[in-house]
Amino acid sequence: GDLSVELPIYRGEGDLRRLSQNFNHMTRQLERQRSDLVNANSQLNERRRVMEAVLAGVSAGVLGLDPDGRITFANKSAETLLGRTGDTFVGKTLTDAVPEFGAVLDPSSDGVRRKPQGEIGIEVNGIERTFAVRHTREVQGEEDFGSVLTFDDVTDLVSAQRTSAWADIARRIAHEIKNPLTPIQLSAERLQHKL
Repeated sequence: GDLSVELPIYRGEGDLRRLSQNFNHMTRQLERQRSDLVNANSQLNERRRVMEAVLAGVSAGVLGLDPDGRITFANKSAETLLGRTGDTFVGKTLTDAVPEFGAVLDPSSDGVRRKPQGEIGIEVNGIERTFAVRHTREVQGEEDFGSVLTFDDVTDLVSAQRTSAWADIARRIAHEIKNPLTPIQLSAERLQHKL
């Protein structure tokens, strides 16, 4: 494993000279390749740590999927939002782990292309929650690298939209009720004034 060893170059034109030159060239080349691999590996580890730190700070749930739809990664927010631990996700297919999310998978097993995003209702710890879900697949040419599923709890937003819609409907109904009463009230006031 010591690639810093160098053989002395023999004088002359013999096989030993060529052997020692080739050996020295080979060890330098191996040392260079080993150094490049160590550097590449440290860069990959650093990128992985940064990516994990970023995903840990994201409030949305993130699930990493391999090309077969098997979950390879689940961030802490995914565990919290779905009320489960990462052990219940990693290694399982998405349709087995969270069957409700299977509806947004891009290419399905039946060959039908599905919508890559949508709102899905799931019961979490006995409470119905609504999640905005988005599925993104990473494909370059013929090679499929897998995909990422992101989701966020929008239950409060949906509830606020419903409340706003009902308030608007109530306002319009009140306006419609009040509208015909105004001419009746004016006519009654006129009659009262004349009589």
